[in-house]
Amino acid sequence: MGQDQLKQHRRYITISYVCMFLALVSIIFAAVAYFLARKVAMAESAEVWINSHALWIMHSAVLFLLMSAFAALWFIPLIFFVWNSALWVTALTIAGVVFAAIAWLYLLNTWIKGMSKYLKKKAVF
Repeated sequence: MGQDQLKQHRRYITISYVCMFLALVSIIFAAVAYFLARKVAMAESAEVWINSHALWIMHSAVLFLLMSAFAALWFIPLIFFVWNSALWVTALTIAGVVFAAIAWLYLLNTWIKGMSKYLKKKAVF
């Protein structure tokens, strides 16, 4: 029974890392990765290194979603004004692109760090 749960936890974490990579394209996958990792984090019989990866994925997904929401706020003026109608609209759009790039690079960095530790079967923190 314990070996089956270990395989299931490893499968959930692997799927979570795949979803975390796909979250670079769509934010919906970040939420899927969060909930799959949450299943492992809430399990009492999870090994320590698997549990650390689950917490790492949850932590990274929440921060990415928050940074993405913050970056999206900068694009709101584009709904009401044309791109080149005012200089401040262009400036806010450029700021939104910069913040979105920061969020994207953050998720890519945490994915690379987490996957490298996961393949070595070591705790990520």
